[in-house]
Amino acid sequence: MQAIFLDLETTGLDPVQHAVIDIAFKIVNLRSNEIQASYQSVVKQPKEIWEHQDPVSLEINGYTSEQVAGGKSPQIIREEIVALFSQLGIVRGQAVFICQNPGFDRAFFNQIIEAYTQEKMNWPYHWLDLASMFWTQMMQGWLSTGQPIPTLMNLSKDSIASHFQLPPEASPHRALNGVNHLMMCYQAVFGIHFVEHQSS
Repeated sequence: MQAIFLDLETTGLDPVQHAVIDIAFKIVNLRSNEIQASYQSVVKQPKEIWEHQDPVSLEINGYTSEQVAGGKSPQIIREEIVALFSQLGIVRGQAVFICQNPGFDRAFFNQIIEAYTQEKMNWPYHWLDLASMFWTQMMQGWLSTGQPIPTLMNLSKDSIASHFQLPPEASPHRALNGVNHLMMCYQAVFGIHFVEHQSS
């Protein structure tokens, strides 16, 4: 089984009027815990997309129009991702996407590679979220020990990191930093350690 740990930065929260400006992912073989591949690219967007930016989102990720103008076209990124997924044999039933916010990330990922293309290529349908994994572990602990379930619980990635005494995600946000932080939290949740691919 393979996991695609993915994160995106965008010009806003609405995939109808906003767009991806930074995409990153790492692919991990979950049987060996080996990181098989890493990908990151700034996504070039036209002026009219940039003009519909959400200032709050850009304050979080810190991107400027000049940085985005220097990115790769969505078509080139699409071709690179398709080639990499094909090379590593990413197919449904043998791989899953893992994100902090799958509903958000999936909608914007579909801007780069439309859903019907993903379906045609038999890519993973399931997008899993870190918060649910953490929630499940906490619930099992509370139920098995008879502890009361708390009234309030923060399931943000930074809060999960704090639970394990890990640092928050670096700011301003970048997609690759988000992926690395996501993977750090995932490893803490399951008590495992990923290793870099050893080239021959």
